[in-house]
Amino acid sequence: MIAVEVLWERLAEYQGEIFYTAKKLPFTFTIRGREMFVDRRQKSITQATFQKALQKIEAEPEKVTGPKSLGVFGAPYVYAILVRMEVIRPKP
Repeated sequence: MIAVEVLWERLAEYQGEIFYTAKKLPFTFTIRGREMFVDRRQKSITQATFQKALQKIEAEPEKVTGPKSLGVFGAPYVYAILVRMEVIRPKP
């Protein structure tokens, strides 16, 4: 499993690129410190949120079947990013 610090460094490289949620809604993000700001949201998603999602994926990968199953704030965005970065491999 990828360490959250490594993930965060990789995320910085994707700033401004268009991502799509599971419902096909486009979004972009910027990173400032340990916070991610998504253009479709008012509140930030923190590095700690990604850490919690990574822990869930590592502990129970079979239970991560979609954004809601992550159980974190901003799950649609976190899930979309983790799929694109191949941390999560969705079932066909």
